[in-house]
Amino acid sequence: MINLKMYMNGEWVEAKSGKTRDIINPANGEVIAKAAEGDVEDARHAIQVAREAFDSGEWSELPAAARASYLFAIADKLDERAEEIAHLETLDNGKPLRETAFDLADAAACFRYYAGLVTKPDGQTYHVADPMQAMVVREPVGVCGLIVPWNYPLLMGVWKIAPALAAGNTIVFKPSEVTPVTAMKLFEIIEEVGIPKGVANMVMGPGPTVGNELAESHLVDKVSFTGGTATGRSIMKAATGNIKKISLELGGKSPNIVFADADFDTAVDYALFGIFANQGQVCSAGSRLLLEESIHDRFLEVLVERAKKIRVGPGTDPATEMGPLVSQAHMEKVLSYIEIGKQEGARLLCGGNRITANGYDKGFFVEPTIFADTTPKMRIVQEEIFGPVLAVQKFTDEADAIRLANDSVYGLAGGVFTQDGAKALRVIKKLRAGITWINCYHPTYNEAPWGGYKQSGIGRGLGTFGFDEFTEVKQININLQVQPSGWFEN
Repeated sequence: MINLKMYMNGEWVEAKSGKTRDIINPANGEVIAKAAEGDVEDARHAIQVAREAFDSGEWSELPAAARASYLFAIADKLDERAEEIAHLETLDNGKPLRETAFDLADAAACFRYYAGLVTKPDGQTYHVADPMQAMVVREPVGVCGLIVPWNYPLLMGVWKIAPALAAGNTIVFKPSEVTPVTAMKLFEIIEEVGIPKGVANMVMGPGPTVGNELAESHLVDKVSFTGGTATGRSIMKAATGNIKKISLELGGKSPNIVFADADFDTAVDYALFGIFANQGQVCSAGSRLLLEESIHDRFLEVLVERAKKIRVGPGTDPATEMGPLVSQAHMEKVLSYIEIGKQEGARLLCGGNRITANGYDKGFFVEPTIFADTTPKMRIVQEEIFGPVLAVQKFTDEADAIRLANDSVYGLAGGVFTQDGAKALRVIKKLRAGITWINCYHPTYNEAPWGGYKQSGIGRGLGTFGFDEFTEVKQININLQVQPSGWFEN
């Protein structure tokens, strides 16, 4: 049994209330940890600590190369403990070990990327009228509240923590109350490398209390949130108190468009990967598959045949290709959407059930599920299910594909499969989405921006764009000829 504490001002602490939360292994329903259950009082303490640390300048005024050295050290420690932490992530979240191992490698790479970036040239100078010199510099925002979901517990935390620290901010990090295990391991590493006390703090607890306090507090200068769109709206409203900067990476219902001239086997393979990777618990999942009518029936026949062969099981089993959903509550939500799809008249081609055989009855396993004969107004087409449920739509031509693809309040991601390069670019340019792929689906890189259009969020993570989100831009004007202006005669 792991005892998970919060980390504030360089110390490991229990919740002030003494409350704890059981952390469940979604593969078998067993308790694997007890986590301190923080509330508003704990959040306020963490915020105050971060505020004092930032105002002291100990971290924000540290030379960029010195901050970078800490980030490089964190990356090295993540590599050293990768096997241990990946195993814990699988126990906590449920995803297969091959996925958590990839997440750990990507997390270390993210720290190294921002460690390298922070020492590179930034800012601008302008040739303005003599005798003036104008320049722009970037400075840290201040205290940053960082809130992440449960589908990529460690990696999404790193996507925020690495650029925030690199830019010179202090942070209060809130992991999902469902999956806090690897967050504590990351903060063990942060403590081990010697980041100054108060710079990096972690508070655990529910979003409506702890998360809301981070969004509302006038001592917090920025809040960065990844999660559902409804919660994002609440964060946005709460942040208006002191007009703090916000970054919101929210929901998606992303289209994956396959034209008749696509490489058939490649398109099938990525259609499966696009929706069933991480059990479909991915904001950018290709949860709407749009098929050109001439290949529709053949494509579905092969897709369903392969979906039925996906090996579902505990993430710790090396043979597992798809693990359990993260919790019983989330499993029940996904199953309810499957029932909604049936009631709406969609044709269930495969899956649709909870898996209880082979001793899986205490886990939260759901079969890979595919619906055909869907219509644009169906809830399973319009609403984010966040599970292994694929809604298939049929289109007639390029214009019809674009119309269906953009018929969503979301705009996070989208893919296009075709061997016609010009057509691929035409369609991609018409997609109202922030992350797009041609002839593949899901690859993402620390160097490239992550975020969406419409109700999929505000701002961008990763890349130089993600770094800029954690900075303020300051204009500096210098008079090179120091003498009175002579504006007033007397």
